[in-house]
Amino acid sequence: MRNAALPVTLIVLGVLGLVWYFGWFPDFDAITSIGLIAGGVLILAMDGITKSSIVLGPTLISLGISWWLHDQYRWRWSLLVPILLILMGVLMLVARDPRIPDRRGE
Repeated sequence: MRNAALPVTLIVLGVLGLVWYFGWFPDFDAITSIGLIAGGVLILAMDGITKSSIVLGPTLISLGISWWLHDQYRWRWSLLVPILLILMGVLMLVARDPRIPDRRGE
């Protein structure tokens, strides 16, 4: 069987071009928001509650929500960044609780 990489790549690029042309493809900001939120949810789902996931998961989720708020409602980053910093600080303090394990399965 011969290498099918070039024809498959051309087909995929053509389909993406048509999807983009007809407006069926979401814009960059929507994809970024969904990706950040999905990443945060996946971290919490895969790692469970650990000292690192309790900070990283909600941080990614809140960053995705902030990105969406900035894109859809034009909330200013000068408001969103301090809120994110406060949230991260609170999550870091929560992660210091000795009841939260360092790693999964402890």
